[in-house]
Amino acid sequence: MRNQLLARSRSARSGLPLIYHPIYSVPLPANHPFPMAKFARLEQWLRNSNSADELSFIEPPRATAEQLQRAHCAGYVERFCAGQLSAKELRRIGLPWSQQLADRTVTAVGGTIATVNAALQHGLAGHLAGGTHHAHREFGAGYCIFNDLAVAALEVLAIGAVERLIIVDLDVHQGDGSAEILKDEPRAFTFSMHAAKNFPARKKLSDYDVPLESGLDDAGYLQALAQHLPRALEESAAELVIFDAGIDVHAGDRLGLLNISDDGLRQRERYVINLARDAGLPVAAVIGGGYDRDLEALTRRHAVVHQALLSRWRYEHEADYAPGYELDYESDYEPGPDKEIADA
Repeated sequence: MRNQLLARSRSARSGLPLIYHPIYSVPLPANHPFPMAKFARLEQWLRNSNSADELSFIEPPRATAEQLQRAHCAGYVERFCAGQLSAKELRRIGLPWSQQLADRTVTAVGGTIATVNAALQHGLAGHLAGGTHHAHREFGAGYCIFNDLAVAALEVLAIGAVERLIIVDLDVHQGDGSAEILKDEPRAFTFSMHAAKNFPARKKLSDYDVPLESGLDDAGYLQALAQHLPRALEESAAELVIFDAGIDVHAGDRLGLLNISDDGLRQRERYVINLARDAGLPVAAVIGGGYDRDLEALTRRHAVVHQALLSRWRYEHEADYAPGYELDYESDYEPGPDKEIADA
């Protein structure tokens, strides 16, 4: 199965699939703490920073009620979409209901499903949203309404596209909703490496949790990743990686408790993507959390995972480029873990 998926990715001739919809950035009240504008900024940044023929932007369809209800109670799905959640439920989510928000939410879940499907077809794909891992079966929390990671995982398992998968969640906050929703689904393996003393206060039990001390820097963080992720991939026997590349681990993020630099993010994304791809596993990446009030800095950090996907895409598709075309990826790249990380 893994060799077939790797061979399938090498047959692709279009650009790196990136999933995005203009509805992702909807209006919020003035001074709302959630940086909703970052999704549109990210799309523009990626278009301006890369050759158009290297990227294939795809608008996703809305997730269906059937797909949403694989991970959520029908009543919760129906009440949210109809604007019938209580004030208490909305406070727990942290976002004010509007029809635009409801449409955006359902479309973004469809975007993660589309990202998984594109990764299965091409080997690599990125979503310019996603990672709403605090949403539980019956309620939302922490800016998360529906759990796109769990919905996409259960959808791809239901249609038989893969037999097993792993969610690699590197957001600074534990993926508690994903862990709880998928706890009785042995084919979906949840891996969460997060700040131990950050939200949520009450953690759930993932299949593999790596709680980190506050203030951890690049060296300690990358060492922990290199120590635990290969083991988790082996234990999961996964045929697909869904990667939540939350950048709230960054030292400048106002909701993170870690001390990771821009270069640390770059090394992390390359390590996860290369480790998975060298094993023949498709990688579907979502952007996860990021809350810096500086939208330009936030946009650049979220773009790191897509640039890492593109770097790997160029490596795998070098033969598709015209002779003499100067490829923008590390010239000393060799398949396998980043040397900088392995030596950390």
